Amino acid sequence: MLIYILFGLGFVVLIKGADLLVLGSSSIAKRFNVSEMIIGLTIVSFGTSLPELLVNLTASFKGSSEIAIGNIFGSNIANILLILGVSSIIRALPITKNIYFSEIPFSLIATLLVGFLANAALLSDHRVLTLSRLDGSILLVFFCLFLGYIYVVHRSNETPQDVTINTSELLSKKKSVLYILGGLVGLYFGGEWVVNGAVKIAQDFGLSETFIGLTVIAIGTSLPELFTSAVAAYKNNTDIAVGNVVGSNIFNLLWILGISAVVRPLPFDVASNTDIVMIIFASALLLFAVAVGKGAKIVRWEGALFVLVYLGYIYYLVQRG
Repeated sequence: MLIYILFGLGFVVLIKGADLLVLGSSSIAKRFNVSEMIIGLTIVSFGTSLPELLVNLTASFKGSSEIAIGNIFGSNIANILLILGVSSIIRALPITKNIYFSEIPFSLIATLLVGFLANAALLSDHRVLTLSRLDGSILLVFFCLFLGYIYVVHRSNETPQDVTINTSELLSKKKSVLYILGGLVGLYFGGEWVVNGAVKIAQDFGLSETFIGLTVIAIGTSLPELFTSAVAAYKNNTDIAVGNVVGSNIFNLLWILGISAVVRPLPFDVASNTDIVMIIFASALLLFAVAVGKGAKIVRWEGALFVLVYLGYIYYLVQRG
């Protein structure tokens, strides 16, 4: 019974740990006059993906590759269909040209790259599918290229301005350090409890680790993105709502899956190709929704359609799992 309690508590600790780490790190960065753009690209973006990272690293060290891969694929599908769907039901989401023509296609390329690397063994004499350390390194190289691209784009769009930071509104240096340390501790124990609980649930109910990773863990670790995007949509910060989701998907595939594979090669189940196809379908649905609507935006009925498609996917997983 205790392991089930810790499983549920682990999600809370993961999310709170990520929040503390982002708050502490952002405060220190601002004190050293690091620009908001750099903070957003690094600390905040990485922070919302930390739950997925910690779960994946823990799963990789324990040899639970199905959880590691299922968590990433499930999170990306949930990000597009569930999170963007819910956010656009709250408020129609405009899609900028950069996101439509650059970042969404880049996330599609990242998905295809993962699919190619995972299935490359089919083209050789060794038919054992896996994401090797070399594959993980390739994903990390593409992630660095993406960060470089984002930096150049935002730098070119930046207008020089004098920004005065009110340090009285920031956390003290001591409090910032305590937040960072507390966040790291929370992330470590939260990741440990979630993975241990997931393995136990899979064993007790005769479910595959892939199913648990694609559903319960994927939704749980996507809660930071869900809350961030939903609140941003409610406050009419729609660029944050959309950018948070698309950016997170790229981070998940290239950064987190890359690091996980470098830590330990991840055996790849051929059934997971269905989930890759689902990510591609969800991305294509997103592009189509923007293209056919009036104005470059996702409107409420399209958001409702996204959520219905996601529920249909969950039903399919239950039948498969």
